[in-house]
Amino acid sequence: MLLCLPTSVTEAQEYLAEGAVPIGGATLVWATWQRDGFPGLAMSLRELPEANVTGRETVGAAVVLHRIGARQPDVLRLAAAAIGTGAVRRTATVGGNLVGSTLRCLLPAALVLDARATVLESDGVREVDLAEVVVKRPLLLSLRWRAPIASAYRKLPGEAGGPPPLVVASALGADESGGRRLRVAVRDGYDVLGGDTAGDTGTEEALGALRGTALGDLPTGAWDVIRPQVTGLLHGRDGHPWSDHTPGDHAPGPHGAGAHEAPSAPER
Repeated sequence: MLLCLPTSVTEAQEYLAEGAVPIGGATLVWATWQRDGFPGLAMSLRELPEANVTGRETVGAAVVLHRIGARQPDVLRLAAAAIGTGAVRRTATVGGNLVGSTLRCLLPAALVLDARATVLESDGVREVDLAEVVVKRPLLLSLRWRAPIASAYRKLPGEAGGPPPLVVASALGADESGGRRLRVAVRDGYDVLGGDTAGDTGTEEALGALRGTALGDLPTGAWDVIRPQVTGLLHGRDGHPWSDHTPGDHAPGPHGAGAHEAPSAPER
């Protein structure tokens, strides 16, 4: 197997046209290749600047999970920290998780951030929504979003060999009209569902609206996690709504909306 390490988008596009198979940290594909055979040409984006960006409102596809930290929103930071072991997080990448994994551990966090994806295709670079990334699995270069006012994340404990643990992610952000938008995404098994509603209402009104979205058929256990997150996001740490001038992203409270519970079995 020949591994290509492009240093420009043009070079990456040429390798893609030659049939190079994109790889992230290879934590998920290595065992498959050992069983089924290695591709003749593979490509990693670890030397591509556009795929290594990291900041308050962006992250590159080649960024390894342990590099996602305080600069990124809490919901994304907590999601990355809950994936696998430390060794896995030092190798696994954002792009590999979103495009190469069936678990898509980062997808709920990306959805509630209303992230847009920059992808590379044979005819050039373009920006697409996350739904297209999930369905078409293009070569992901980076994600970008608007920093939320506050965000939250929780993963319930999982059992070794059992189904993927329940994940609930949420974020409160500004919409284009100057109001607020509340977004919630849930991974239930291998399915990831999302919904959104106005972010300037009370808890019960917001929950009622969310039940009218794709989230409506979720089991009671999921709503038991969604409720405290929504309450914390809408009412802040001490029952006071988040200020429009609150800088950055804040996890609302240590035991409710911002709570994070690590799985009992490492998840890759």
